[in-house]
Amino acid sequence: MFKKFVLFVVALYFLAGCAAPIRRPAPQPPPPPPVVKPVSPPERPAPRPAIPIPTKILAPIVPPEIPKPAFPPSVEPKPVSPLVRVSDDQLPLFADDMDLESLETAVEKSLQYYKRTAGKDPVRMDDTWVSVKDLQDSLIALREILRSGETAEVRQTRIRKTFDVYQSTGSDGKNNVLFTGYFESTLKGSLKKTQEYRYPVYKAPDDAITVNLGKFRDRYKNEQLIGRVNNGELVPYYSRSEIENRGSLAGRDLELAWVDDRVDLYFMHTQGSGKIELTDGRLLQIGYALKNGRPFQSVSPYLLKMEKITLQENSYKEIKKYLKEHPDELSEILGHNESFIFFRIVGEGPIGAIEEILTPGRSIATDPDLFPKGALAFMRTRKPVLDKEGNALSWIPYSRFVVSQDVGGVIKGAGRVDLFCGSGSEAEMLAGSLKERGELYFLVKKRAKGGAD
Repeated sequence: MFKKFVLFVVALYFLAGCAAPIRRPAPQPPPPPPVVKPVSPPERPAPRPAIPIPTKILAPIVPPEIPKPAFPPSVEPKPVSPLVRVSDDQLPLFADDMDLESLETAVEKSLQYYKRTAGKDPVRMDDTWVSVKDLQDSLIALREILRSGETAEVRQTRIRKTFDVYQSTGSDGKNNVLFTGYFESTLKGSLKKTQEYRYPVYKAPDDAITVNLGKFRDRYKNEQLIGRVNNGELVPYYSRSEIENRGSLAGRDLELAWVDDRVDLYFMHTQGSGKIELTDGRLLQIGYALKNGRPFQSVSPYLLKMEKITLQENSYKEIKKYLKEHPDELSEILGHNESFIFFRIVGEGPIGAIEEILTPGRSIATDPDLFPKGALAFMRTRKPVLDKEGNALSWIPYSRFVVSQDVGGVIKGAGRVDLFCGSGSEAEMLAGSLKERGELYFLVKKRAKGGAD
């Protein structure tokens, strides 16, 4: 009975504890957002053990640079040599369509020139330095071969064995050379100005100053400026329009003579020399003295642009015809060419850049910055067969030995040659029709083995 009583008391005690007031739990903070674990990359095979490297030569690890946009490297093109040596198997056939006497005359003029310039600096031909004596010996050697009286075949063989041959690479680097012609014109004139003879032929004015830029900077070697001083400043010399249309040189006693045709006088400017037949029958020989330093501009592009002539009429003959038929337009058209030539009286002529008389068909004008004055050369191109009016009936190939004895205002670069055609109307027609592609070679006598370049 007592045990039952004890069990009853214990049960009552537990029931009392369960009946206590219910307490609500304090609010809990919101759980943190779930953490996303990065996915581990797939396992790679364990690397092979590295070869131990001494710590002294370990370089610090540098993060790779962000690659920059790829641009082609700026590479300056290698300049093309104006002359390259021709291999023996590529030599041309040295045929000549002219007489030996004319060649001997031209050769002698160059030899006279070399006697006066024996101390000149050597010139570069491909990979070789060529002296004035080399050029002189080359002329003498060719003259001896041609005088030998041997057969053409034997002379051909001797020329090939005697000379190194250098070909002009032309303006395009592909050996293409443009051949044109020039001539000596003859104008009618007087030593006094009259109503008929009213166009002046000027000598060089004393206020024209020539500045050799190479004396100031080596990079300007062989470059010149021609100008005049105005208020203590060197300015460009008067242009053609200023001289012819505004009379900038009038009243200064600079007139050598007066001529009757403005168009013929303009073309004498482009040729660089000429003769003036005076009223008493005498011939006044005049040659180049100086230019005004302004750039030469052919009137041909201007006439085409202004639709004065057509492409089919773009020739010396047709341009001269248009100018003579439109005298009222001469100031505008001729003024487009700012270049102006001053002349001098010479005993004989025409005189070339080597200060010797030119030989028709043998003397050529070339760029003196690239090709040596007086040098022996050989040309191949085409020439026209003309009728009495100067019209080309056909064209035939030809080749001949020539000598570089003159220069020209527009004869610049390895791709330009001007052939002196002589004096008179026939020479004028021939020169006016020449504008042909061809090849130009220079010949230098081979040196004895062991000679230094």
